[in-house]
Amino acid sequence: MGSTRAEAAYLRALSAFRTPTLDLLHGRYAPFVVATLSLVFSVDRPSVEISDAHAEVAEILDELRGAGYDEDDRALPAGTAREICRYWVRVGWLVPQIDGDVEVYRLTAHAVGALEITGRTTGGRTRVSNSRVRTLLEAVERLSDHAETDPKVRLARLIRERDALDAEIARIQVGESEPIDDEQLLEEAENVLHLARELPADFTRVAESIKAMQRDVVADLRRDVRPTGEVLREYLQRGQHVMQSTPEGRAFAGALRLIGDPERIDSLTDQLHALVAQPFARLMDAEQRAELDAISRRVELGVEEVLTAQRRASRVITAQVRTHDPIRDRHVDDLLRDVMAGLQAWTHSTSSEATVDMIRSLPTADIRHLRQSTTDIRPPRAPAPLTASDEDAEILDADTRAWGGPRYAELEAHVAALGEEFDLGEAFLAADDDVRRPVDLVGLLEIAHRNGMREGEDLSVVEARRPDGTTRRFAFGSVTARTSKESDDD
Repeated sequence: MGSTRAEAAYLRALSAFRTPTLDLLHGRYAPFVVATLSLVFSVDRPSVEISDAHAEVAEILDELRGAGYDEDDRALPAGTAREICRYWVRVGWLVPQIDGDVEVYRLTAHAVGALEITGRTTGGRTRVSNSRVRTLLEAVERLSDHAETDPKVRLARLIRERDALDAEIARIQVGESEPIDDEQLLEEAENVLHLARELPADFTRVAESIKAMQRDVVADLRRDVRPTGEVLREYLQRGQHVMQSTPEGRAFAGALRLIGDPERIDSLTDQLHALVAQPFARLMDAEQRAELDAISRRVELGVEEVLTAQRRASRVITAQVRTHDPIRDRHVDDLLRDVMAGLQAWTHSTSSEATVDMIRSLPTADIRHLRQSTTDIRPPRAPAPLTASDEDAEILDADTRAWGGPRYAELEAHVAALGEEFDLGEAFLAADDDVRRPVDLVGLLEIAHRNGMREGEDLSVVEARRPDGTTRRFAFGSVTARTSKESDDD
């Protein structure tokens, strides 16, 4: 029995040490990895362009090598910054992603967890304080309260809490409340920092669980041979409710109700700014004060990371479902298997020194021109020209013409009799009734603009008459126009 328990414990420890988190901390170049990742990535910089990351890692390498740390074979890794970063991607410490139009590196949850462990180890005192024990007791009490099914017990607990609050309010009102000393406030601040350090890894773990679910859904979809309609219904529903598809996502959805409100984030930011300005904050070092002040930003970036992963997963799953074609995918899989089988057969029958001629273009079919129609291939003849009619046909009746466009000929004749210049409003009022329609006012303005006109500061008001006898008044800036283009040029 003892060996079985020991073996089980050993296997659990062995499995833990195989995770990327402990592999990073116990690796040969762990100090360099932790130092570099903590310098390149920060709370306000969760993602870095790949080219910038390579340049910064190269700069860190040069500085450490210049300081003589490369004399120890276990201090700095060999190779270029690009090779080092690619190795970190391969072992699960960095993940490349597309952010807009650029490719970036982000820390994985394992790397964030390793940095937090290092930060807690080197970040000062970690002590059993009143604040930390109270946090534990309050969490246990809250869990017990939520798990309690007897309403009488819950009601009694709420009454005790209300009585305690009433007693505290009474002490403050009579001035008996004593201020909390700075040492206790410092303990509570350290407890807040301890809790906040765990948030980035939690957020990253949620985002990675959503991405893993996305990959599983896409892989399952490609292997799915069910009817397309059934596949669409199931996978579109999974894409729309991606946050509920993983335990981490469901837990985050519950937490989002507390931290997803922008007003709550703003209130948290204001509270943290006020705490940093309190006298007890002088007992904290500059790094602790900066970390305390950045908690709200850390929460905001974590929420944004998870929601971005959710939107991306929903978009990818939906796109995959819309383009899902089981028959085509099966044909592609069969073709790839045939290619791999042919490649294996060729490698078995060919020496390793054999050369392969590259196919630079696919062959084309050598065929002659095909007829495109079964009718006469000669182009059709041009249509016969129109013949002029000796008789003028009346296309429009008088009523239709009355409701038509401007009567340019009559308007030109009317304007020609007004002298070299005329006022457009007066000219319109002096015209005959059949050319005093609203549309003729537009035609008269067009003639004035074509011949040359200038606008005045006075207001002209005219009354237009429609063919049915109704009238409409128009007001516009006064216009003085020429009777012809030639007179304007003179």
